Amino acid sequence: MPVVEVNNRNVHIQQMNMDAPETVLLVHGMFSNLSVYYFHIAPILARHFHVVMYDLKSHGRSERIASGYDLNSMTDDLSGLLDHLDLSAVHLAGYSFGGLISLKMAARFPEKIKKLAVIEAPDPNDDKTRDIIDDYSREFLEHYVENFTDTTKMKMGKRQMERNHRMYEYLFHETSIKNDMLLERDFFNTPEIDQIPRDTLLLYGKDSNCLSAGKKLKDRIERAEMIAINGDHNIPIQEPASIANRLETFFRN
Repeated sequence: MPVVEVNNRNVHIQQMNMDAPETVLLVHGMFSNLSVYYFHIAPILARHFHVVMYDLKSHGRSERIASGYDLNSMTDDLSGLLDHLDLSAVHLAGYSFGGLISLKMAARFPEKIKKLAVIEAPDPNDDKTRDIIDDYSREFLEHYVENFTDTTKMKMGKRQMERNHRMYEYLFHETSIKNDMLLERDFFNTPEIDQIPRDTLLLYGKDSNCLSAGKKLKDRIERAEMIAINGDHNIPIQEPASIANRLETFFRN
């Protein structure tokens, strides 16, 4: 289990094809972990790229942290990880909340980003986005696990599900994540979105309730292209090969 220390915190990372000349860094979503990429998307990208994945704080096997889930803090973590790995500039892709982190990263540290891909980043001002934490339940997790099993043919055991549930309970009840999400509700309306200077690929599910967020970003980011893919908010799980191939083409061209 590779663990590195970034900003005095332990961060779980995984890497593939470390000898490749260019790097793609993948940021997972809230209440997930790097496995959303590891089994299907990352191996395709690793045909041509050095691929880096990491677990966000309090997610997966990274250290549990009580505070610092606002986008400035999350991008400070990501910038610190790049410095630790001696990566001056990378292609960056983020899914869901990881997409918001990636957008913020491109706005704050454009010199560290070559190209940007945003997968299903939600509008933080949307009621569905703000309410997702309060709507969480064991039934939601079980539904996610069933979908994960159906689409990846990998079964998550009861012990793993219980471990994930404990992690989610910690995030909900013992961290600042709810308040920090509220602080970001106007992010899509800030000038920094308009000023993102990098080529940007927006990937959204045709049936996703976040599709309107993608259209808003398309209108705001000058160098953005948007592609709608069959599926809903879970397209990295539902269509991993399609996501990986589109990312590969975008980052190589």
